Amino acid sequence: MKNQLCLGVITGAHGIRGQVRVKSFTEAPEQLTAYGPLSDESGEQTFKLKITGQSKGSLIVSIKGINDRNLAEDLKGTELYIDRDKLPAANTEDDEFYHADLIGLKAETVEGAGYGTIKAVHNFGAGDILDINLIDGGAEMLPFDKETVLEVDLENGRLVINPPVMVVASEDAESQGEAS
Repeated sequence: MKNQLCLGVITGAHGIRGQVRVKSFTEAPEQLTAYGPLSDESGEQTFKLKITGQSKGSLIVSIKGINDRNLAEDLKGTELYIDRDKLPAANTEDDEFYHADLIGLKAETVEGAGYGTIKAVHNFGAGDILDINLIDGGAEMLPFDKETVLEVDLENGRLVINPPVMVVASEDAESQGEAS
């Protein structure tokens, strides 16, 4: 398990007084500041944040020591991290997981066959989606739900999936559809 987790990313400057827009990766966006100061990935820069508002899915944040637009613009793309031990433990009994814990897990089918490796976890608004690098070199996105993911075994670095059956229309079926 990783020692730090990314809680958000600075997406750009907001206004002329040094505020920034931040995309929060926490369950509730306002929790971004609940655990104390955040740092960049290297841990060299520490940021004391204060949420001042929200705009179009982003938080508007002031950062101690950043008081003009030029300094704020220089931070664009900075990911904001916190030491894992400052966060509450995920309740895996209730199927709660940190995305960082899922990335890198091996995906196996119910029959035990290798399927791929979890590359990323996305959420486009309708729930979490697993981005999987398939064993055959392709890629696939599957929902992270109880029907598709039957078991998450962090201890053994794997999850068991029941991928949905893909239905491909034959050329005959397509031409029959056009004739109707």
